[in-house]
Amino acid sequence: MGLTVAPFGAWFLAWVSLAPLWVLVRSPLAPPILPALLWGIGYHGIALWWITGVHPMTWMGVPWLASLAIAAFCWTFITLWGAALVVVWAVITAWLIRNANALTRVLIGTALWCGLESLWSKGALWWTTIAYTQSPHNIAILHLGQLSGTTTITAAIVAVNALLAEAWLNRQHKNTYLSLAVALLASLHLIGWQLSNQPLNESPQTALKVGIIQGNVPNEIKLYSDGISRAIAGYTSGYQTLADGGVDAVLTPEGALPFRWNDVERTSFYAAVKEKGVTAWVGAFGQQGRSITNSLFTLTGTGEIFSRYNKYKLVPLGEYIPFEQFLGSLVDRLSPLDAHQVAGASNQIFDTPFGRAIAAICYESAFPEHFRRQTAAGGQFILSAANNAHYSPSMPAQHHAQDVMRAIESDRWAVRATNTGYSGVIDPHGRIEWISKLNTYQLHAATIYRRDTKTLYVRSGDWLMPLLLGLGLASKVFTEFG
Repeated sequence: MGLTVAPFGAWFLAWVSLAPLWVLVRSPLAPPILPALLWGIGYHGIALWWITGVHPMTWMGVPWLASLAIAAFCWTFITLWGAALVVVWAVITAWLIRNANALTRVLIGTALWCGLESLWSKGALWWTTIAYTQSPHNIAILHLGQLSGTTTITAAIVAVNALLAEAWLNRQHKNTYLSLAVALLASLHLIGWQLSNQPLNESPQTALKVGIIQGNVPNEIKLYSDGISRAIAGYTSGYQTLADGGVDAVLTPEGALPFRWNDVERTSFYAAVKEKGVTAWVGAFGQQGRSITNSLFTLTGTGEIFSRYNKYKLVPLGEYIPFEQFLGSLVDRLSPLDAHQVAGASNQIFDTPFGRAIAAICYESAFPEHFRRQTAAGGQFILSAANNAHYSPSMPAQHHAQDVMRAIESDRWAVRATNTGYSGVIDPHGRIEWISKLNTYQLHAATIYRRDTKTLYVRSGDWLMPLLLGLGLASKVFTEFG
């Protein structure tokens, strides 16, 4: 399963990779804890290997060996956290499916996996739903996200794997379960294909020409004088070029100008905005009492702040340390900021001169509910700002894949600006209109469209997960007492 995501991208393996674990969970010969743990480590460990790209952090003054220890701890921690989901699923499923028939087993196992993913996604550490194994390649299946978010895709993958496993275990009825698996796989792809072929029906009146600046300022210099000078010069000249090209607004990455807003107002970038009169969405740090926020500011052509979005989902172990009073001596802060960073409110809206936007900063792309809430509140287009310079190249690819899913689920155009790649433009069907190269300075202008449609997922949220859990519970009760 770990080979399904970037940098490998073998998405088709997701439809068979869970079946062996299902067979072992069904086995009465041994408890399922060890195979589930190994499967979870294999999937989450490979998928999240990019976290080790934070090493070396010598540029932050962290000794080489200490940097290696931090990277190893982070990778081990998040891998085991993901593997814990698989272990919990295996143990509970093995207990619940005793004495159940095959289709009841499939229903219970699928419902439980979806429920656990939903629970894990409510926490601070979340990235590796098995739904994202299909992004950005399997556009048809990704459109099932318009029905009930990632749960629809996860349920499809788990159910197909479960039917294949049941075919292996029940040789007498092998053809029946194989036929069911193929029929389910084909019908789900057909439904997704039909959704992906719905016309967008864009109107010229809703067009918005957005410029993107990929600043390409390496982390090693970003917070020092050379990096700050390079950032100011690059974003100023890029803004001027895009403004002269006739864009309506310019989007910069997360932390494009890596200092507090009061200092931004003294830069050549700020002067250029007042001169050209074109709105800019600027990644910088905001002040909140004695703390700072990782923010995206709407800076109008008159030099006024129209709106401000503060990052809500901070990166554990990166932007803050959970249980810092206990772990602070073990894991030093990976962020080079001296000030204490605080999270924004969970109910923010981000109005702009062009209508309400759906804002996300870096890690927030992994949380579909964050996008769904803003879309339901009237968000018309997605602005995704990120750094991505911390990690290995597979992370930017996976981050791009997350935003593809969010664009499809919300039926919105998405504009991505990152520091070192991949920046891009994604249409509501998940098609890549443009994507940047890695580790290059790039400018791009694209026309997107503001939309006010609402998918079933946007209107009703993740309704499928509680439905599956309810059906699974009912089938268990019927099996035991019916």
